[in-house]
Amino acid sequence: MAARGRRINPRADYWPSFVDVLTNLLLVFIFLLSLFALIQYLLSREITGQDTALQKLNAQIAQLTQMLALEKASKAELSDNLAALQASLATAQGDKAHLQSLLDAQTSAATSAGGQVSTLSGELDAEKQVSERALAQVDLLNQQIDALRRQIAAVEAALDASETKDKESQAQIADLGQRLNVALAQRVQELSRYRSDFFGRLREILGDRPDIRVVGDRFVFQSEVLFPVGSDQISPDGATELGKVADAVTQLAQEIPGDIGWVLQVNGHTDKQPITGNGRFKTNWDLSAARAISVVEFFVSKGIDPTHLVAAGYGEFQPLDDEDTTDAYAKNRRIELKLTER
Repeated sequence: MAARGRRINPRADYWPSFVDVLTNLLLVFIFLLSLFALIQYLLSREITGQDTALQKLNAQIAQLTQMLALEKASKAELSDNLAALQASLATAQGDKAHLQSLLDAQTSAATSAGGQVSTLSGELDAEKQVSERALAQVDLLNQQIDALRRQIAAVEAALDASETKDKESQAQIADLGQRLNVALAQRVQELSRYRSDFFGRLREILGDRPDIRVVGDRFVFQSEVLFPVGSDQISPDGATELGKVADAVTQLAQEIPGDIGWVLQVNGHTDKQPITGNGRFKTNWDLSAARAISVVEFFVSKGIDPTHLVAAGYGEFQPLDDEDTTDAYAKNRRIELKLTER
């Protein structure tokens, strides 16, 4: 109609046509604006969905991080991977164009993490098996310890019983020791009485000679009474004197009870002058021992039991007088008779 109007009236105003054009342009603009708004809305939804997906992925990543943190063996490595992954996700939020590549990288990382989790789960199962075996061994050790404790208790009981018996035995031994000491003291007293009687008889038999005397518990003969100088052969006078002693010992042996053990000890002594011109005796010790043996052999020849005789040589090492004089030397050269217990 407008066209017709324009053709009919050339002078007609152009404003209506301009208005139509503007109207059409406005409609096109509104359409485009609506289309742009729709596109914006769709893009916003898509971006919101992507953000939601990213948030879910971030939550999954955090959960995986907590799970992987419990595994000691791969803690450092997984922490580095998660840090790199978080950096990649932060970059993806600023650059949506690389979202797909970031999602692929995230999927790959998640797959790798799943493989590591599987590996760690297998290691955990292996550690559980080791722990179960260790617990079984601990149970076995506990049983063995209990058995050992029972054995120790039995041994301690046996030791207590043994200690009780030992104490009883010690008490019995102590009692026996006391009895034995009393008996020995009685025997020693009896032997001392016989020794006194023996020395008294010897004094009566031998007389009060200055070269035969009693010194303490010993009857002492000067060596010159029995032996020539430097010799172990008994002189005739010495044999006479020793014969008297032998008779007294024989009589004493008949009087001493059989349950009293006794011996007549013959001790040989010399002075400290070295032996010269005598090839038989190397030292005074040899001479003193030989003289003691000669006296013992003489007593045996007179019928005295050899089990009651002892010979000992002391050389010059137990002098009666330490002076370097002739009288001291004469005093130290001696034969001692000592009646003692056996």
